[in-house]
Amino acid sequence: MISLLKKNKLTSFIVFISALIICTSIYHSYKPLPKNVSFEGEEHFVSDVSFLYDLTYQKENETITEHVIFDRINKIIEEANEFIVLDMFLFNGYNDGEKDFPPLSDNLMNALVEKKKSNPEIDIVFITDMINTTYGSHEAKNLKKLIESDIQVIETNVNVLRDSNPLYSGLWRVFFQWFGQEGAGWVKNPLSENAPNTTVRSYLKLLNVKANHRKVVVTDQTAIITSANPHDASGFHSNIAFEVTGGIIQDILVTEQAVLDFSGGGKLPTNHTSKQNEGEIMVQLLTEGKILKHVLAEIQEAEVEDEIWMAMFYLAERSVIEELITAAKRGVSIQLILDPNEHAFGQQKIGLPNRPVAAELIEEGIGNIEIKWFNTKGEQYHPKMIYVKKENESTIIGGSANFTKRNLYDLNLETNLKIKAKNQEEIIKEVEEYFQRQWLNEEANYTLPLESYQDDTTTIKKIMYRIQKLLRFTTY
Repeated sequence: MISLLKKNKLTSFIVFISALIICTSIYHSYKPLPKNVSFEGEEHFVSDVSFLYDLTYQKENETITEHVIFDRINKIIEEANEFIVLDMFLFNGYNDGEKDFPPLSDNLMNALVEKKKSNPEIDIVFITDMINTTYGSHEAKNLKKLIESDIQVIETNVNVLRDSNPLYSGLWRVFFQWFGQEGAGWVKNPLSENAPNTTVRSYLKLLNVKANHRKVVVTDQTAIITSANPHDASGFHSNIAFEVTGGIIQDILVTEQAVLDFSGGGKLPTNHTSKQNEGEIMVQLLTEGKILKHVLAEIQEAEVEDEIWMAMFYLAERSVIEELITAAKRGVSIQLILDPNEHAFGQQKIGLPNRPVAAELIEEGIGNIEIKWFNTKGEQYHPKMIYVKKENESTIIGGSANFTKRNLYDLNLETNLKIKAKNQEEIIKEVEEYFQRQWLNEEANYTLPLESYQDDTTTIKKIMYRIQKLLRFTTY
């Protein structure tokens, strides 16, 4: 009898804990979002949008780098008068020493420190993700220097965001989150050989795979929305950026104030009134799930003789893939330039998700989908941009968001810019030239044909991709 009671108590306890984990997982997968997360800004009309891009490519067996994004970011920091707000995912100099990487993180840090010295009254806020301290395991040199220079640093509290890995995150929230991550680490850092060791508790938090993935710089003068990180080991990656002025600055400040509100920060100048720059180019700020809404709408509206171009690091979101296939079947011409997913944080990858996705698109696209791989040599093809070209007016959506569930379903924090303009506008001409340059390979070996990375293992990778998507155990 006593044995039976003990067994019933154990069973009841197991049922209770299981129910607690399941309920926790469900709630944190669908809980309400903080205010001004998943933001759709007003449509603003400006006379100019600058398109910037970094490109690393092969020409006559030599690696060429054309990089301008962080040169411009450092310049707008110098030109600011009243405030500077940065929201940057990766901000550190950790690398494995296999290359002489450009010191992007130190250069940005020095630009901010020098600006604060020359103008002590200026407000500078640096928002970032906990990945730079490996989730609280160690100090971040560059962030410490900013704090010592009276620059406000905010590490984003991603716990308030929805969980992207519910099978694990419910377990973590019930059992492990209470212990924190600080302490003397002894486990090899997953990000770099020369980064400090981490605690096991930091690894446990890392497995939630959620982040503030934004890449934004905004001042009282102008704003840049980009796919590029101030991260030394990312210094040779190819990326894109857009610079814009006018009323959209206010929208950006609203979305960044939201991060401060749930991360224990202060107040940004959200009543800022930028000089309006009226023109014919429509620009609109989109964050998180609103990016997906507009991407799907633009693909759905494309018709016969329209063209869809994409430059993308990760393409995995099923709704985007299915709409691309549907568009191809109604006669839309689709050209994709994808990263082969060979490298991430100095580690070799096996081509997920892009290679099985590429195979599916070619199989289902009835000849209207063409795909090329960017010719990477250890670096990443890291843009996140779609360009829908119509007869008279075209649309561009680009920024930090990969086309994956984690980036487009209100899980990560992301910021993109939507641009709509007549085809004679300079911004449309520049984006058109960007794609044509890489697609045609007239000056260098920018891109490779699809078969360069498709092999007999693609079918196996397709199965792995589907299982990962089902279980949501992915890093993309």
